Amino acid sequence: MDIEAQLAQRIADLRARRGWTLAEFAERSGVSKSMLSKVERQEASPTATILLRLASALGLTLAELMAEQVASDRFLGKDAQPGWIDPTTGYHRRQVYLSPALPLELVEVHMPPGKRVAVPASSYALIRQVVWVLEGRLVIEEGDQTTVLGPGDRLEFGPPADVMYRNDGEVVARYLVAVVRG
Repeated sequence: MDIEAQLAQRIADLRARRGWTLAEFAERSGVSKSMLSKVERQEASPTATILLRLASALGLTLAELMAEQVASDRFLGKDAQPGWIDPTTGYHRRQVYLSPALPLELVEVHMPPGKRVAVPASSYALIRQVVWVLEGRLVIEEGDQTTVLGPGDRLEFGPPADVMYRNDGEVVARYLVAVVRG
């Protein structure tokens, strides 16, 4: 089963385990009932923003939503680390680290030039996060504060706020997101 099919099945299973109707899930997530239905039936590929809204409604991080099973090996080669590409922006995320033994997540992201991803404040309610830019330039709008990051720069996020990640540059912005759950 490919990543899109796995993700659709996982979303449907998580909703069903909670006993939520599509209407209840739509209300909790802010994603339309028709879009939820299309995602669960694999008729539409969810964007990063939609997945973040669904994860928040379920009380999960994006990594927890996307990973049904967590690798327990101490070593996990690059090719075995799960990846996902946003169908609209081409934003590519690779789950470098996720474990039930440690409340830390590491995600490598490649943001194409001229693209942006919006993240709702609810995504930050259960986590603390730091972004470290490895290559390129990344603009982060966190609430009413805008920060421009270049290679080597890092930003620790404050209290939950709506966030916009933007790559206004001409090359891919590659960055690492470190998340601490709980």
